[in-house]
Amino acid sequence: MTDIEFQLDNFMLYCSSKNLSRKTLASYEQTLKLFVSYLKNEFQIEEVNKVQSGHIRQYIKYLRERGKYTVVNNEESKQSNHPENRKDFKKEISTTTIANYVRNIKVFFNYLYKVEREIPRNPVEKLENPRIERKMKKTLTPDELKKVFGQFETSTFHGYRNLVISRLLLDTGMRIGECLSILPENIDFQHKSIHITNAKNKQERFVYFSYKSANELKQWLRYKDRYSESPFMFPTTKGTQLDIRNYERALRDAGEKVSIHIHPHQLRNNFAKYYILNNGDWFSLCRILGHSSVEVTQKAYLDFSDEEIAKKYQKHSPLTFMDEL
Repeated sequence: MTDIEFQLDNFMLYCSSKNLSRKTLASYEQTLKLFVSYLKNEFQIEEVNKVQSGHIRQYIKYLRERGKYTVVNNEESKQSNHPENRKDFKKEISTTTIANYVRNIKVFFNYLYKVEREIPRNPVEKLENPRIERKMKKTLTPDELKKVFGQFETSTFHGYRNLVISRLLLDTGMRIGECLSILPENIDFQHKSIHITNAKNKQERFVYFSYKSANELKQWLRYKDRYSESPFMFPTTKGTQLDIRNYERALRDAGEKVSIHIHPHQLRNNFAKYYILNNGDWFSLCRILGHSSVEVTQKAYLDFSDEEIAKKYQKHSPLTFMDEL
């Protein structure tokens, strides 16, 4: 084991002790293993104290030139995964993805410099973050949502289940992973709330649902219990927990049938946008979404179109509410 491999392994143990999510751990490990492999192959570097900021900038340039799925940690994996068969093979890696790589590399070297003091100087101290051009999150119209939801075949167990999930995501703003982990006992029909116990930030919270959703959830529970003894609210036909990718695929397929691009997180985005457009406040939205601060919520969703701002203005024009003027 080389010095840099040892430090990476130690870093992952440190991150695990911090109780970070599996998704975050996987992101760190994948990014850093690829970077370590690049350093070894291109510069014969196997010690952390030999890494300079220029090596990291060269790696960013390398990623941009090579494209998607061309960089792997283990060359033998290409024989089984066949990345060249992917439709997006060699396509340009997005600036957002590269920014995530840079962030992960920065976390690693900040850990080596500030926590472990393994390196005398920090190569990421003055490293620039790639500038990301923010894309406006598309707000699906009620008609578009109705078209997508209408594609689920409710005469089947999985079709009915996927429709209820989709409507609940739109109504509550939950993350899809949170939704698929719900147990019936997490639902309080009296207060129309759902107790989220597996939140992204490890902080339990409540989300709330409408009268419409209350009736739909009760009907779904009666239907589910006739055909499944699963402890999950939205199980597979075999009673196991539904995998996020399976639901993502079902929602995407439903959208493609009516030429609408849609994914689960877009339903969460649309919940937030409609909540604010319908005069909800940022503080309660922050609590519902499970964000750490109102600033985080505003940064994520403060991107209304001119048309949306115009409609909201008409509801709050000062002159409209001043009869004497």
